[in-house]
Amino acid sequence: MDKLMEENIKEGKTAAITAYFTIVGSLIAISMNAEPKNSFARFHIRQAFGIHLLFIAFGILSSNWGNVYSFFGLMLSYSILWFYGFFGALSEKRQSIPILGPYFQKWFTFIS
Repeated sequence: MDKLMEENIKEGKTAAITAYFTIVGSLIAISMNAEPKNSFARFHIRQAFGIHLLFIAFGILSSNWGNVYSFFGLMLSYSILWFYGFFGALSEKRQSIPILGPYFQKWFTFIS
């Protein structure tokens, strides 16, 4: 990695990590990345925002079903995706979460 890219990652790491702490953390990270814009932070904010929205959507759906097992499946999958993204931000890597990560980058282009 070249020096400029390393500096970019170091500058955006705080916002990237903040994004993984609930949907409110994602909103705070969006405002943290407003000026100056950082591509590393933007990548992780989109990933975290997608994970949180997915969790909320599936939470609403599973609450209507009333099935305890679907809730445990939801929590397990959310935890795995969250840890994957969070530790990617901690280790300063741009690794998309499996399957949905590239879609989050396309869908949430309003996060710049």
